[in-house]
Amino acid sequence: MKKFSVFILFFMISIVIAGQGKPIWLDDDFREMSYPAKDYFTGFAYGEVSTSRPLQDVIQQMITDAQADLSRKIRVQISSRSQTQIEAVSDNGQYSEKEKFLNRSVIESNAEVAGIQTETFHDAKARIVYAFAYVKRHQLTDYYKSNLAMNIVQTEGLLQTAYDLLEAGEKAKARGQCEAAIPLLAKLRTVQDLLTAIDVNVIPDDLQLTKTEALHNRLTQMLAQLAQAIFVYVECTESNFSKPTTVVGNRVKSTLSAKGCSFTDDPTQADFLLQIEATTRHHGDDRGFTTCYADVAIQLMDTRKGKNVFRDEFSQKGVTTSLESAGRKALEDAAPSIIQKISPWIEN
Repeated sequence: MKKFSVFILFFMISIVIAGQGKPIWLDDDFREMSYPAKDYFTGFAYGEVSTSRPLQDVIQQMITDAQADLSRKIRVQISSRSQTQIEAVSDNGQYSEKEKFLNRSVIESNAEVAGIQTETFHDAKARIVYAFAYVKRHQLTDYYKSNLAMNIVQTEGLLQTAYDLLEAGEKAKARGQCEAAIPLLAKLRTVQDLLTAIDVNVIPDDLQLTKTEALHNRLTQMLAQLAQAIFVYVECTESNFSKPTTVVGNRVKSTLSAKGCSFTDDPTQADFLLQIEATTRHHGDDRGFTTCYADVAIQLMDTRKGKNVFRDEFSQKGVTTSLESAGRKALEDAAPSIIQKISPWIEN
């Protein structure tokens, strides 16, 4: 009899509201009955229309407010469930992985919730705009479990690539892969937060906490390794009697690499900026031998300190039987001198 009375009540309400041309979700009792909290998350908002603000702007604002109201309810539930489970569940005095996770669960106020449907109504006579947002819990659960799995695969791929690059000595590129993984791991945390609120029966395996923690630890370890590496950006302009060459640059990079340095093509990612200018000149000939000099200018900037730490100019002699080979010999022998001059700064 009671259920029948409730049905009649809502039937009458729907007739009255429909007769006024208004959607029945405007009624609080109807929303609670038709969109129960055990099956839905909902949000509701309304605001007045003024002459100083376009109607479309008010409608958009109410949509945003209704969705924010829905998101707020999820955040409140996250906080509530976290505290309840932490206080109620323990395993021999030690919290399980789930409780540890819930204890640190924090969701941003502007976190997006997928699949929200929103309806609006403009009461022109009363000059009020209403918005109603709703989403089914089970749809969110399926979506975020899939999203969680996808982001884990992407993070694993980035960290594996970073590891391979690190092993190959490509530390700058490895750092880039790690930096790309950081926001993905943060996103994993947010998705896990949402799942704890959406599904009351969620378990640690659903949240993939062990795998996420392993990824976090792996990233932390690689970042620690990369923090010990020295990244150098080398800008070398050299020529052997007006012919461009790479003799000095290649030898300097090879020696620095053996000392544990890595190189980057992005100066903003470098710890040091090394600029080298080298040209050759003919000095003289004597009894079938040609003497040439490589005139070298070097400048080293420590980007961490934001200043130039070393600058020098010197000449290196080269002697062989021809002009070009003597110039090349001078350039080759200039490289060790450059390393000797800059090493104390880079190694510190």
